[in-house]
Order: sequence, then structure tokens, then C-alpha cells
Amino acid sequence: MPQRLDALHTGFRQDYPDHDAMTAQLQSWAKAFPDLARLSSLGKTPEGRDIWLLTVGRDPDRIRPAAWVDGNMHASELAGTSAALSIAEDLLRVHLGGTVAGLAPVIQDRLHDSLVYVLPRVSPDGAEAVLKTGRYVRSVPRDDRPQQPARWVCEDLDGDGLALVMRVKDPTGEFVESDEFPGLLLIRRPEDAGPFYKVWPEGHIQGFDGHHVPDPNFLGDNYPDLNRNFPFDWRGEHDQVGAGDHPGSEPESRLIIAFAQAHPEIYAWLNLHCFGGVHIRPCGDKPDTKMNPSDLALYRYLGDRAKELTDYPMVSGFEEFTYEPDTPIRGDLSDWAYNQRGCVAWVTEIWDLFAQLKLDRPKRFVDWYTQLTREDMLALANWDKAHNKGRIVRPWKVVHHPQLGDVEVGGLDPRFGCWNPPHERLAEVCNGLSQLWLETVALAPKLQIDVTETNLEGGLRRLSVQVRNVGYLPTNALASALRLPHVEPLRLELLQGISVNTSDQRRELGHLEGWGRGKGDGSGALYFLRSKGSVSSRTVELVVQGPVSFRVGSCRMGWIQVSS
Repeated sequence: MPQRLDALHTGFRQDYPDHDAMTAQLQSWAKAFPDLARLSSLGKTPEGRDIWLLTVGRDPDRIRPAAWVDGNMHASELAGTSAALSIAEDLLRVHLGGTVAGLAPVIQDRLHDSLVYVLPRVSPDGAEAVLKTGRYVRSVPRDDRPQQPARWVCEDLDGDGLALVMRVKDPTGEFVESDEFPGLLLIRRPEDAGPFYKVWPEGHIQGFDGHHVPDPNFLGDNYPDLNRNFPFDWRGEHDQVGAGDHPGSEPESRLIIAFAQAHPEIYAWLNLHCFGGVHIRPCGDKPDTKMNPSDLALYRYLGDRAKELTDYPMVSGFEEFTYEPDTPIRGDLSDWAYNQRGCVAWVTEIWDLFAQLKLDRPKRFVDWYTQLTREDMLALANWDKAHNKGRIVRPWKVVHHPQLGDVEVGGLDPRFGCWNPPHERLAEVCNGLSQLWLETVALAPKLQIDVTETNLEGGLRRLSVQVRNVGYLPTNALASALRLPHVEPLRLELLQGISVNTSDQRRELGHLEGWGRGKGDGSGALYFLRSKGSVSSRTVELVVQGPVSFRVGSCRMGWIQVSS
């Protein structure tokens, strides 16, 4: 059976599929393995493309703790799709009896009962625009805002099929061409002699008055940013750029929100982005000193494992990934998944370009993106030429601009090598991420029920029901999630039969801890190395007459039915 899976592989670990190719891959899995892979569409995008969701696992209608992975929410961050598809393919391999390199046998065994929702491309319209035209799209290639000041609109000016950037000679220009690497533009210094350049998007100015050129904006003709459109701590455009009209105002984000709310069993969430080579964990809105200590211990463990498998560090979103210090990102998906869905959630920024250039890490990880020197840019150009087939640095070509006169187009194409791994490196990146997420999926809480029966007088029986959580995580997944209504406690419900005690119709059992303790929670202290008490099990007794059946579980854990 794994051989049949291999035959269906369409090359997403070596290339970046467009929507049709991605759809064909998903449909082939669903057709070949209907007992393991179910394909559904969350809905349509404004351009009519399906937002595909692949459910991987046996008996997909049976509720049990489930994990989620999504990719390509930001349109240019295409590697998220390949990584999500790789996770799906590796899960199918495990279910089909195959092995995945690096996964311990016990991990693979635990995955046999897993359920994972895979949404490989959150923004199909945006990704298609990036793949087919090269233009920059943050999330979606549309802008429905009624207010439209003068702005840049991307378009292909020279007929090469790409809309990259253009440069114009200007004595006030901030850029100068490198003497060491022809065509490469560098930040201007006072000692530079020129010529100097302005750099703008390849395209035209909508609302141009013939004199004043507007500032380019990364959301100028492609609004909003989907990763600012989720409910947690959402703020309007005046406080958070790219927020959208209201939480869930966009179909792509709204459909994800609705699905998650209908599926409280989702306990783990991976949000795949590019680039940087980092895992960004909660909390995004406060420092670690204000974070639940049990949650923090879990993330310490996951961070160590993430570093081992991907070589990416795991950092606090608030302490190392706020673009302005002490100014949280509002309305992002992973913070919503953690704070309002109670999920073990984080963002992975795929592809460590900085490691390829051998750059020293700044104190705050996020500063790496904005504090590149001229020497760093030269290192990028030389690396691109030597190791990336020159995909990033493109030659300039003179064209006549209908509004600005003669300009040069070309410059930088950051899609492959900068924003995303080179095609030749994609597989290794996907493999490490897949192993990390499958190991995380295997941490799921898991209920085990044992019933001991004792005969009593008068045809009565005493049932001693022991409920255990034999998984790593507690049944609430996160300590901080206990406050959420859908993270309800376990309960025992009598479905059929007669119990002497009427309260046995519904017994609340509470939550059960798992055996995992994360890292640094104090349980392994040398001065008092001890286990906890019966925190992972609960025993209740029922006195019944005749055959009975009952179930144990919750909306988050699913249900196990027992007959006696």
C-alpha cells in the first residue's frame, strides 16, 4: 500500500503546485484511500476556487482529539502548502502500514488513531497570483475598500509575465547600484556618488495627478491581511493595519472560524508561514512572566524538540516577534487558536535564509527582517548566484512607463530562495516539519476505560469504572484552556439500563491530566523527585440491575461507549 501512495505523489516536495495541481493531488488521495482521506471544500473564494480541507484518519466521523494544520495564508509564502501536503502524505503512509523516517515506532503506533485536518492553502486566489505573475500579494489579490486614494497597482509592463519592481533614476533616490554585483541595489550611503534610484512596484499609479508619486504599501492593492482578521484581540484598521472590516470579514478566515467552532475536538494547531526559520509560540499579547506556567513548560518541551528536528528556535511572539516593541499583533490566527480555541498552537516561519547567509542573530528575532546591512545584501546576491541558480536577482530592462516615462523593470524576484526555499531544498524542509508535527499529534490525550464487575444480592451488580488518560496531554490540552466553555469536563452518561442511584444518569468526572509535564515545571526537581497522585485517572461505582450501557467523554474528547 505505501507503494501505491508513492505512485500518487505529484512532486509537491520538489516544486510549488498551482491550484489545479494541488487539487489533483488531494483528489487522488481521497479517491485511492477513501477510508483514510476525505476531501471537502470549506467554501469558494471570490475568484471561484475551492478552499480544500483534507481529513486524514480512520473513521473520520468519530469524534476524538484532533489536530489542524494550515498553510499559505500569506499568498507569497508558498512553502506552507508543500509542508502541509507532506504532513498529510506522511500520515497516510503511517496509516497504510509504512514508516516515516525519524519517527519512533511508538509514535507511529499512536498515530493510528489520530485525526488531522489539513488545509494546505488558505488563500488559493493569492497564491495563484503570486505563482503566475510574480506580483506581491500579502494574502488576497483584491481590495474592496470604498475609499481609494492614489495608490500603486501591480502589473506586467515588459510582457515577460511577471510584475516585479522597477527603478527610476532620481537625485533623491534612497538606493544605489552595487559596484561588486551589477544590478543589485543597496541602501544609499552619504559617500556614494550615484546614480541614485527610486524603487517602486512594477505597475501603474491609480489616481495619479501627474506629479506626486504615492508611497508603495504592502496592502495597497491587495487588502486585507488574513492574519489580522481573526477574533482574538482584533482591532480596527486605525489600530491594526490590514485588519479588515470586522473579525472574519473575509471568506477565507470566516470559513476557518466556523469550522473550528463546530469542531471543539481540535486541540493542536499549526499555522505555516514563510520565512525566517523560527517557530513563534504564545503568548503574542503578553510576556512569559504573565503566561500560564504549565503552558509555558509544555512549550519549552516543544521548543527543544522543534530545534532538534528543524534547527529553528521557538520564540515568544510577544518578546521576540512584535514589529514594534510592546505592540502585539492583533487578530492573528495562532493567538486566536491558543486563547479562544484552547489549542496547542504556534506559527512556523519556514526557511532559514539567514542561516544560509551566516548572519548573526539579533537580540529580537523579528529585527532580522529589517536590519540587513549592505554587506548582508551582497551576501544574499552571491548566495543566490552560487546556490539558487540566480532566481532572486534579475537583470533590469528599460521600458516606457505610460505615466513616468522611461523606467527599468526587473530587480528582485524573492519568491524562490528568499520568501520560500529553493526547489532543491524544499524536501528537506518539509521532512523536518512533518516529523515535528506528527510527534505533536501523537501527544494527544487518550482515554482508556476498565470495568470491574461484582455480583450483589437481589440480582444487582456493582460496576467499578476506572477512566484513565494514557496520553501525554491532559484532556483539556492546556491549563489555560480550562476557562473556555467548549473545554468541558469529562462525564459518564448512562444510556440504557437501570441504576439504583438516580445520580448515575450523569456523573461529572472532571478533567484528567496526562503523563507529560513539559519542561521545567518542577516535577523533576532533584530535591523531591516524586510523581503526582491519581490525577490521570478517576474511578466511579455504579450499582445496576440488568444489562446497561454508558458512555464516557466530552465534546472535546469524543465518547467511548461501554456495555455490561
